[in-house]
Amino acid sequence: MSERSGLATDTAEPFDRADRADSMSSVDAATEAFVAHRNLLFTVAYEMLGSATDAEDVLQETWLRWVGVDFDSVREQRAYLVRIVTRQALDRLRALGRRKESYVGPWLPEPLLTAPDVAEDVELAESVSMAMLLVLETLAPIERAVFVLREVFDLDYGEIAEAVGKAPTAVRQIAHRARRHVAARRPRGTASPAETRAVLQAFQQAVETGDLQRLLDILAPDVVALGDGGGVKQALLRPVVGAGKVARLLAGGWYRRHSERSVEPVELNGSPALLIRLDGEIDGVLALRIENGRISGLYGVRNPEKLSRVQQETAVSRSL
Repeated sequence: MSERSGLATDTAEPFDRADRADSMSSVDAATEAFVAHRNLLFTVAYEMLGSATDAEDVLQETWLRWVGVDFDSVREQRAYLVRIVTRQALDRLRALGRRKESYVGPWLPEPLLTAPDVAEDVELAESVSMAMLLVLETLAPIERAVFVLREVFDLDYGEIAEAVGKAPTAVRQIAHRARRHVAARRPRGTASPAETRAVLQAFQQAVETGDLQRLLDILAPDVVALGDGGGVKQALLRPVVGAGKVARLLAGGWYRRHSERSVEPVELNGSPALLIRLDGEIDGVLALRIENGRISGLYGVRNPEKLSRVQQETAVSRSL
């Protein structure tokens, strides 16, 4: 009996070691593919959700599903990973919609500190801008997914159909509807990075000096100011519309109210913006929407839960 038992053990161990080696090799291959595509996957999730925190959760869920995949059945790793992340993001997006209904005050996307070279990719910079992310918020979840995958990442309709669980003909119709919807609302006369920096500098000087006339010269007549404090920090509970109202709001001591408030130019979501510190601590950010040389949108985020990505650069990408 003991001999047979010993024989069984001796012959099983090599197979166990082989199985473990195959398993480790499979995990290594999965890890390598996931890391190679991670920036792309994060960008897909972020553009669908407008939240880096939720995008990271989606990536974690994607990894857990990816590591359990039979890789012999995967024809193209990038497409397969995009399919997983899209489906997870769609589920998350529907849940976020319910949370946003009870959000205190205006909801704004979570800002990202991005590298200067992001602005050089005009399409990528526009797609992750605060203004565009707010436009994408007006789309239904499936429309948003199709628009992002088609217009930003240039996936073909067959790949998108597999990702969203729709027929290619239906995806074409959804893409056309979403494209038309976005075209009616997207920023017009997009400014170059140099023009944006010039407007931002003039805006900062006008705010710091309380120069009402200079603010009126910089602001578009129909400018809209939005503030997101998340019910934790004081912010605008309703949009402020019109150059006169916004200029008076800014010129009325917004900057000078605190002697220890400082403003630093940074690159947020692919565009120049302002990082605001109070007593040396990050207090919020202010992003701009610039059209035809004037500021048409001001987006101030003070919700502490949304400021974790403004101290260290986040990599975004439309490719590997």
